[in-house]
Amino acid sequence: MKIIGITGKSGSGKSTVAELLAKKLNCRNINVDKIGHQATSDKKIVAELCEVFGKEILGEDKKIDRKKLGDIVFSDNEKMDKLTEITWTYMQKVLDDMLSKQPKTLILEWALLPIDEKYWKQCDIKVLMKADDNKRKNKVMQRDNISEAYFLKREASSVNYEKYQFDYVFENDYQLETMEKIVMVLK
Repeated sequence: MKIIGITGKSGSGKSTVAELLAKKLNCRNINVDKIGHQATSDKKIVAELCEVFGKEILGEDKKIDRKKLGDIVFSDNEKMDKLTEITWTYMQKVLDDMLSKQPKTLILEWALLPIDEKYWKQCDIKVLMKADDNKRKNKVMQRDNISEAYFLKREASSVNYEKYQFDYVFENDYQLETMEKIVMVLK
């Protein structure tokens, strides 16, 4: 199996490249961040998160309100670590199951791909997506309907990658032509 790992900060274009590449290679794109979102819907995890962070993280629908939870964890590394500790077992189980069923090529897309994690080590090709910080900020604020203050909190908790850790580093200018060129290099 060939694994292409694509990472980068929020709004850097990793999802667009991953989706275009998956289509070009006729393979699966696993968005690990979405698995993390699924974890926060698991009843046991919701109960544990409420026990640790309080019921104020719930929305009116009694589901985890990701913005409320983000307000808590994005400003405190220990709380972010606790969130990861609570959700990580679920995420690993889902990821391991998905990886065991993939016969050939797949894309592993993840905003917080830990460099020392086993999944990073399994990647045959490691890709970092970058983009102008102001353009990223504006894109993410509009896409996620968040304030600048919330974006900056979230940004502070993101991983800072070094270029030497990657096989490819691409600068996204948000033009489809650029994205298609990136896909052609990776295919």
